[in-house]
Amino acid sequence: MRMAVSTNRILKVMESSQIQLLADWVKALRGTATARSSSLISDPELQAQCQELITLLSTALRNARLDAIDDPAWEPTREYLAGLSRSRGRQGFSPTETAMFVLSLKEPLFAHLRRAFAGDNEVQLLLDVWELGKLLDMLALYTTEVHQQAREEVIRRQTEEMLELSTPVIRLWDGILAMPLIGTLDSSRTQVVMESLLEQIVATRSPIAILDITGVPTVDTLTAQHLLKTVAATRLMGAECIISGIRPQIAQTIVHLGVELGDVITKASLADAFRLALKKLGHNPAQA
Repeated sequence: MRMAVSTNRILKVMESSQIQLLADWVKALRGTATARSSSLISDPELQAQCQELITLLSTALRNARLDAIDDPAWEPTREYLAGLSRSRGRQGFSPTETAMFVLSLKEPLFAHLRRAFAGDNEVQLLLDVWELGKLLDMLALYTTEVHQQAREEVIRRQTEEMLELSTPVIRLWDGILAMPLIGTLDSSRTQVVMESLLEQIVATRSPIAILDITGVPTVDTLTAQHLLKTVAATRLMGAECIISGIRPQIAQTIVHLGVELGDVITKASLADAFRLALKKLGHNPAQA
């Protein structure tokens, strides 16, 4: 019952003092902002964001509880804050700076509550402040979660792009493709390698592909299995796969691990593999 009273009192203050509350909030934001964060957003844009959130909060408070931001009535507010968090992340705001956008509403709103209900039941006023504080804390934490998710998504996309860039397919000759691998070959990267190589085999109709592992620092059982999967996938596409870059240390490791490469053709260097590929296509390496 007391929570419902707090909701009504907070809503009354937000609706009756909206213009002054907006001015006080923007002033508080500018007062606590750093020089860096101030340069990231203009005054009109900041004021528009504050106005929009006040309107959304008022709408939600008419239809939902203070402590239930998962309620459907809070969805427009959550969506707005999610969009604002992603936008601010792209602008360069930190998660803390984004959360402070919401938290900074506390002081001006508390002040308006005290003025509006001065002389009333002190216990009820404390309850108003307590419930409002919890609400704004939850909304601020929500912006932080969205900010972090957006950041992780950017990192994931950048990682995928780096994987693609680190696994280029090179056309050495008409009908001969090469993919130099550098760094660790794990499951996710193997998938990128397979997809890139198979796509180029289909696009160029190349009958021979060379996987060069000169830049792979170590080969363990898992790495060898990944290589064999790539060779098998290449064969299913009707192409032959040669593995080059088998250094003495790697050869010893493969033997020590007991990994069976079967009938996979291996060469010590990319040059040796290329010469073999030319012979298979009927070209004279010396003349080529």
